[in-house]
Amino acid sequence: MAFADKGRATIASVTITKNEERNIAACLDSLKWVDELIVVDAESADRTVELAKARTSRVHVRPWPGYGPQKNFAMDQATADWVLIVDADERVTDELREEILALLTAPGQAAAYRIPRRNFYYGCWIRGAGQYPDPQLRLVRRGRGRYNDLPVHEHLEVEGSVGDLRGHLDHHTHPTVVLHELKIERYSTLAAEERIRNGKSDTAWYHLLFNPSWTFVKFYLFRGGYRDGLPGFIVSGFSAAHVLLKYAKLWERTHKT
Repeated sequence: MAFADKGRATIASVTITKNEERNIAACLDSLKWVDELIVVDAESADRTVELAKARTSRVHVRPWPGYGPQKNFAMDQATADWVLIVDADERVTDELREEILALLTAPGQAAAYRIPRRNFYYGCWIRGAGQYPDPQLRLVRRGRGRYNDLPVHEHLEVEGSVGDLRGHLDHHTHPTVVLHELKIERYSTLAAEERIRNGKSDTAWYHLLFNPSWTFVKFYLFRGGYRDGLPGFIVSGFSAAHVLLKYAKLWERTHKT
């Protein structure tokens, strides 16, 4: 294993982008401390690439192949010992940076680490509604993890044991209700298409009636969305709307004549 000048293992960060000019500068500024700062852009139509190139020379522009393949390509560009995967709308906190740097001086045996994430909706940190601590598998030894090719909710598959860190990623996921609505629309379509590909195309009336209702009750009451006031109510409602739209779109696609 190679070591940096400071007597620690080296680390690369990778971030994939598509029209992220609102987020990319703050994201990369929170990663200035890494040894390799890598961005893979899916042919953005805004200033994402320009802003990224102002912060790193390691910017690659290529067509969009899907979430998993794009992240795998980004990881393949790294030569450091460890890879940290950070989304464009996330920020590495000071506490997480210091924890990772300390870890790199004595990495131990784990192949990867989960990182707790704080999710901000409409400018508020949502602690309930299933939004915290929201652990994300994001720090991995190079060559010990690959993303699968699911169209939505892709995840990192790791060879070896997984540990847990305490420092946070801050996820500025939905600054406005409108942007949240647009993401629900997009992700519900992907979720419906994934179920069809997996042969789960049956949709009964009770799926549309009970599954969204149960989702709202689960996130608002049992997972504490009520503790976050009106934002927690809205987030729980959008979780239910995602389920409703997923099953409605699944029904529509399987009942077209």
